[in-house]
Amino acid sequence: MRCQFAPTTCDKQGKLGPRKKQGRWEIASEIRGSFSPERDDSGILGGVPSAANILFLGIMLSGALALSASPQIPQVPQAPPSTPAPQQPTAEQPPTPRNALGVVVLDPAHGGADTGARGSPGITESDVVLSLARLVRISLEAQGLRVVLTRQAGEDPSFDDRAKLANAQRGAIFISLHVASTGSPGTVRVYSLPQQAAAAPPTPPRPGPARWDQAQQPYLDLSRNLAATIQIQMAHRFPGSPDTPQAAAIRQLRTVAVPAVAIEISSVSVPDRTLLDKMAPLIADGAARGVADFRPIFEAGVK
Repeated sequence: MRCQFAPTTCDKQGKLGPRKKQGRWEIASEIRGSFSPERDDSGILGGVPSAANILFLGIMLSGALALSASPQIPQVPQAPPSTPAPQQPTAEQPPTPRNALGVVVLDPAHGGADTGARGSPGITESDVVLSLARLVRISLEAQGLRVVLTRQAGEDPSFDDRAKLANAQRGAIFISLHVASTGSPGTVRVYSLPQQAAAAPPTPPRPGPARWDQAQQPYLDLSRNLAATIQIQMAHRFPGSPDTPQAAAIRQLRTVAVPAVAIEISSVSVPDRTLLDKMAPLIADGAARGVADFRPIFEAGVK
């Protein structure tokens, strides 16, 4: 019987006998030989590694070399998440004071079928004042004022509709534009409602809202001051114009609950409208400067 690797050793006759002491090299050879099919017929281990073991060792060695040769990618430290900067509180805009003058309601008189005064060469008051209102608007807006027109074209709002538009504004004044049928050509006059007669007995107050046709009464003093500042500017620009404003019972002003005046230029009796058109830029500038002069008076007098 062939003697195999076992805890005991075989003698020369193939019989089992007690194991002899072996050196380290002989023990290692036996261990390697026990896993290798390559043995000689005498049962002595050849000591040659098997092909499978060589292949396995080669694979392991090449993997270890590949791992050791691969570059180590340094880890970039991650930046901590950024904390959004706190929003700075925005300064609130101060509310507009109640007594600040910021709006001018411009009223080109007449309109539509109501042409107003008519001149012999076909000059109509409603057309002249509409063109004038557009120039006055530009000059007032240059003063930082907001301008509201009571009509934009050929429409004819009622007196009450014009007054409602003005009364709905806050911090406003009202200027109505007219062309006279008579008077010295090339002159300008400014009007406000007359003060109540001192001798007239006072009207007892009525409960409820004030009468619509007396809406202008609380503003008569301011209206007279507005008329005065504008009239001074017109007198500087148009020789022959009065230095002081006039008082007249103009229906358009009676129901307006803000300082209100009427500017009237003379006149539709001119032979050519060119004269009125040449006056328009100076009237616009004078009106805007008069309103600017009135501004501190308005802000001091309106509560």
